[in-house]
Amino acid sequence: MNLRHTHIAALLLGACLASSQSQALVGESDLNGPMAPHAVMVLTSSAKGAGFCTGVVIAREAILTAAHCVAALAKTMVFFKQGEAPVFLPPAAIAIHPAYKAQAPRTRERSIDLALIRTSAPLPAPFTPVMLDDRGAITVGADFGISGFGLTREGQGASGGVLHWGKLRSRAPLSSILLWAEDANAKGFGACEGDSGGPVFNLATNALVAITSWSEGEDKAHCGKLTQAALIAPQRAWMDGVLRGWGVTR
Repeated sequence: MNLRHTHIAALLLGACLASSQSQALVGESDLNGPMAPHAVMVLTSSAKGAGFCTGVVIAREAILTAAHCVAALAKTMVFFKQGEAPVFLPPAAIAIHPAYKAQAPRTRERSIDLALIRTSAPLPAPFTPVMLDDRGAITVGADFGISGFGLTREGQGASGGVLHWGKLRSRAPLSSILLWAEDANAKGFGACEGDSGGPVFNLATNALVAITSWSEGEDKAHCGKLTQAALIAPQRAWMDGVLRGWGVTR
């Protein structure tokens, strides 16, 4: 990437952290955690402004994130730090799940909010592909980990951009494509702006179970009460097919 692109990407990151409109972990949480080797940021820009999300490394050249977290190739960027140096990696290709419907939160349609990004170069060490959980079935009351770069204080853009993680507990309704989760301690912990596209994972194995897609808060808040995530096990055929078409192996 040339210096002009680097400058644009840096400005984009600053704008994203100042005024994100995607979904982050509010409430009490811990830094880094087991997903640190598998999590990157996904930056986008559009006529409506800039946004940032979280993405999960599933291959050295492939990132899984939420479909609402990506834009056109020229408007999307993968961001991470190599040591203390910021790295902006442009995508070579983006694939959005064919069942994704952008208007689904408003229309209540069935939607698979997933997208794959093929990076223009392999991700460096220490990034490694996450293990994928193939169980699919979710039981009410099961505990999961959740991780993301999102805001730790809703509405305060400066609180985002650092990887946090914590625990959520699955709740009804049970779904074949979605995981619904909440703070078992009822202290307002959950996904918020910037956590969309991030991992929900098995606490015992650290395997990826779902990708965060939506959150809800109390009253007029948008974060901390309920977190929704797209299960990946039912979508493995689509994921594997895209990776094969790209010539990317796990």
